[in-house]
Amino acid sequence: MRTVGIIGAGTMGAGMANVAAVSGFQVILCDADEQVLQTSLERIAADLQKGLERGKLTAQQFSEARERIHPHHSLESFSNADIVIEAVVEKLEVKQDIFRRLEAICQSNAIFATNTSSLSITAIASVLSRPERVVGMHFFNPAHLMKLVEIIRGHRTAEAVVSRASDLARALGKIPVHAKDTPGFIVNRCARPFYGEALRVLGEGIASPEDIDRIVKLEGGFKMGPFELMDLIGIDVNLAVTQSMYDQTFGEPRYRPHVIQKNMVNANLLGRKTKRGFYDYP
Repeated sequence: MRTVGIIGAGTMGAGMANVAAVSGFQVILCDADEQVLQTSLERIAADLQKGLERGKLTAQQFSEARERIHPHHSLESFSNADIVIEAVVEKLEVKQDIFRRLEAICQSNAIFATNTSSLSITAIASVLSRPERVVGMHFFNPAHLMKLVEIIRGHRTAEAVVSRASDLARALGKIPVHAKDTPGFIVNRCARPFYGEALRVLGEGIASPEDIDRIVKLEGGFKMGPFELMDLIGIDVNLAVTQSMYDQTFGEPRYRPHVIQKNMVNANLLGRKTKRGFYDYP
């Protein structure tokens, strides 16, 4: 693989573009929103600058990585991509529509990967004439720093596609772990009770977000508490994943969303990206 396409220039898309460019791949970063795309390029530049200042990148690596990222607004830009990774909103019909359109644009041997946190790979691929080319590649936030990538095989995903996706993850300096196509895969299945119980503790007035985060970090050894993580990921994203898992498991109580999440999304208190969530970010 030489050219990596990324659809969606939000937090995850920016992180994936960063690590792919640093790893030597040509990157096509696509988003229909001009402001989102510009903000993403600025975020990538800032993260690369931090890497340069900390001695993780040389001046040449810094310059070359920036030159490898090519911003676009149209899916037609992926006509020669070896793999296209989708990182858009966590809605099945949106992801299906993107891959349906890509099938008519991309070369026949291109791989389609989805960065979904919880949706069925099989369901996403079901609208394609060749569902065997679709695989899950679930990166974690921030994608340019976190080492793990879940590789998820759909019901009809080809073995060669799983192998190539795993090879790409390794080429990006990541550790691939294979997961079955089940709601939440591995990490998010474990993470839902982590967030959910913290929200219930808060909702019952037992402790504040600050105290819960402090205790989890102090005694649990976590680098971030559940409320800090929700602010980083985006409370809207966190709610969407929780709702998706709750629906897919036919109302499993362990994955039930909390009204606190819904109220904060309604108030546009989404965390770091809106400067306010459980904490303020001036």
